[in-house]
Amino acid sequence: MPRPLWAGAISFGLVTIPVKIVSATEDHDVHFHRVHLADLGRVRTRKVCELDDQVVSQDEIGKGYEIAKDQTVPVTDEELEQMPLPTAKAIEIAAFVDAGTIDPVRISDSYYLAADGQVAAKPYTLLRKALERSSKVAVAKFAWHGRERLGLLRIREGAIVLHSMKWPDEVRDPQELAPREVEVGEDEIEQALQLAERMTIEDLSGFHDEYREALEDILAAKAEGKPLPTPADDRKQDKGEVVDLMAALNASVKAAKESRGDDTEDATVHEMRPAKKTARKTPAKKTATSKTAAAKKTPGKKAASKRRSAS
Repeated sequence: MPRPLWAGAISFGLVTIPVKIVSATEDHDVHFHRVHLADLGRVRTRKVCELDDQVVSQDEIGKGYEIAKDQTVPVTDEELEQMPLPTAKAIEIAAFVDAGTIDPVRISDSYYLAADGQVAAKPYTLLRKALERSSKVAVAKFAWHGRERLGLLRIREGAIVLHSMKWPDEVRDPQELAPREVEVGEDEIEQALQLAERMTIEDLSGFHDEYREALEDILAAKAEGKPLPTPADDRKQDKGEVVDLMAALNASVKAAKESRGDDTEDATVHEMRPAKKTARKTPAKKTATSKTAAAKKTPGKKAASKRRSAS
């Protein structure tokens, strides 16, 4: 069990559930030190007071809020902890909503809530079962790192998960980023849907961090004095190149089909043409008919040739 980050209680009406918060994720990134390139010595960050130009230690550093220019008031951790908030040491459930109504953009970090002691086992299980049977999620408020936050409680494999959320006014309006309205054909939409169907999977456990693996290979090669791994020949499409959307979709569907080893007949990719062009298939039938007629006349010509030879 990882080290708890916070201890308090879930407030569910008149029910109190003592819990501890632990991180639900782990950091597997490769971290670098800042070094002096001349001798590879570590470069440290020194905290200097801009008024007296003196280096200050961590125990001399506190919080301050700038009210106006050249006017700052100090704020202590004790003052923040003693604020009259009902959520200071509680995760207060305020409402229950359908999971589908929550915009994923608002979801931030994730934490597991562990029952704190045997006394918490029964109310913890009660809340878990209530969330599971209702297929809903709980919206809660809690204090975290000196501020009140909005949270989301849901169930994951028998454990209660707390997602910190952005407040509604913290999410930017995406309207100004949307592209101008363009016309998309129904055949293009159908091909996109077919591509999405081909790429649909049920388990994400197969994904892994290829960047980190490549970086670890480079670090291992440098440590052993070996040549660095050569990059794969990945000729990316020029950004200035105009893309035939239908051709790209057809090629993508075909590649997705081949990657999954799907050779069924219904998976065949057919080129989609406008209705007017379909009428051009008729001359092809006439050509085949004329060829057949010519083939029938051929024996007659051969017979006449034989008669001339006999005479």
